[in-house]
Amino acid sequence: MRRRDALLRESTRRQARHADLRSVPMAEQTPESARNRIMHARLAIDGNGSLYAGDCPPGMPFQGIHGVSITLNYDTVAQAERVFNALADGGKMTMPLGPTFWAKRFGMFTDNFGCPWIINGEMIDVQM
Repeated sequence: MRRRDALLRESTRRQARHADLRSVPMAEQTPESARNRIMHARLAIDGNGSLYAGDCPPGMPFQGIHGVSITLNYDTVAQAERVFNALADGGKMTMPLGPTFWAKRFGMFTDNFGCPWIINGEMIDVQM
């Protein structure tokens, strides 16, 4: 968890909880029990990338993430290893970082929030 926290501190993070957005038209309809949920979160990633997320709206049960992974590609092996180790901390390893035919490093894991990730480092130009 410490590595992920350090990684996120290095990135630009913005988030808004339902309770923070009192001027939003639906604010009054948000149950008290859901006011601490994240309505919008933005994480700036290396380069010009952004990753947006938010909690499930009230009344919509969260049943986990199924059938999809978030993939991040990095220019160097070192960047990929740093991000992989930070995000995988406390999660479940699917495939440790290692070489593959499309990247010098590739790995998969599910973080401790249940989100599946794929990390690639130093992509290799594959002719198809």
